[in-house]
Amino acid sequence: MTTSPTTDVPAGHTSVGGDRRGRTTVAALAITQTIGYGTLYYAFAVLLNPLAADLHTSTTAVTGAFTASVLVGAVLAVPVGRWLDRHGGRALMAAGSAAGVLLLLLFSRVDQLWQLYAVQVGMGAACAASLYEAAFAVVIALTSPERRAGSLLAVTVVAGFASTVFLPLTGWLVDAHGWRTALLALAALQTVTVPLHALLVRRPAHPVRPRHDAAASNGAIRGALADRGFWLLALGFTAHTAAISALAVHLIAALVSWGHRPAFAAAIAGLLGVLSVAGRLLTTGLQRRHRTTTITAAVFAVQAAAALLLPIVGTTTGGAIGAVIGFGLGFGVATIAKPVLLAERYDTGRYATLAGILVVPMTLAKAAGPLAAAALQATTGSYAPVLAAVASCCAVAAVAIAAVISRPAASRHARPS
Repeated sequence: MTTSPTTDVPAGHTSVGGDRRGRTTVAALAITQTIGYGTLYYAFAVLLNPLAADLHTSTTAVTGAFTASVLVGAVLAVPVGRWLDRHGGRALMAAGSAAGVLLLLLFSRVDQLWQLYAVQVGMGAACAASLYEAAFAVVIALTSPERRAGSLLAVTVVAGFASTVFLPLTGWLVDAHGWRTALLALAALQTVTVPLHALLVRRPAHPVRPRHDAAASNGAIRGALADRGFWLLALGFTAHTAAISALAVHLIAALVSWGHRPAFAAAIAGLLGVLSVAGRLLTTGLQRRHRTTTITAAVFAVQAAAALLLPIVGTTTGGAIGAVIGFGLGFGVATIAKPVLLAERYDTGRYATLAGILVVPMTLAKAAGPLAAAALQATTGSYAPVLAAVASCCAVAAVAIAAVISRPAASRHARPS
């Protein structure tokens, strides 16, 4: 019998629905992803202005540190993926979580801008090791195909509320105790993730055979990279990432420029988090009757239409709400669709490496999208061209994902048993 040396358990042998330990692992990951995203990612937005004031620098310089963190995640995506395929997620995720605790403590002691950049570079590495991509690799290894979408949904639905919980929590902590004490409190919360990763993420069930593993891994990855479908997925998800990152950053400013009050604009933008969860629930439910590519392409097309209509109808209250709802329903769909499509199409024993390859252009798009949108708005003096560009990216994404439907994989390796 051939075993997979690259996953936390032999692929196909366990399902979350029928295995108590598997369900426990998924529940633990739902908790750790919620806390991890809240402390290591979303809290930074609340800390932006206090940091700039205390460090006597601009918000642009402080934002640059966060951008550096995101880019470090892109650089590490492929090596992290290779590690996950080869050794599983337990050690890496526990180490990343522990590093997050230490970095939050160091963050609270920052006095100079270069120290902030150094901490954020480390934070990018901790995020790469412990957040979604690593968690998805563990879930893919644990679940059978029929249980996979539901397991991913369980993790992402809970973690989808990270911003809803941690943005106001961090804001209250900063107002009541200052940003340094707030970071100490966040570090205390982050410690919860370390034992959960160390004790509940499954270890590899079989020893690694380096020569056999390297040959099999290289063959599977070469087969995927030779498949046009893989690059269509890369194009689709990269274009979509650019669109949602640009709109997320500029939506409030656009609504205000069209005459809405800032409080109303902020409230409408706040719908995106809730709508992303609703979109994931809807997508997973539809997967029982329709192909994931069909659903994803349709959602991206709806987003393109909503973005195109937003400058036209967004001057009215009802029009703005309707267009944001149309766009927001697809806000979190790519998060759950990408791992499902990769696992359906390619060898799940190489999932993390292939996902890491996809993450690189997606992360670059995430960083560049808001900057490109700002430049376009500054050049034209209007947000209408920005929304047209967002709509175009969503349309490209829809066409690319839809095209994958009729393209069988060039080299599909059987799921190891």
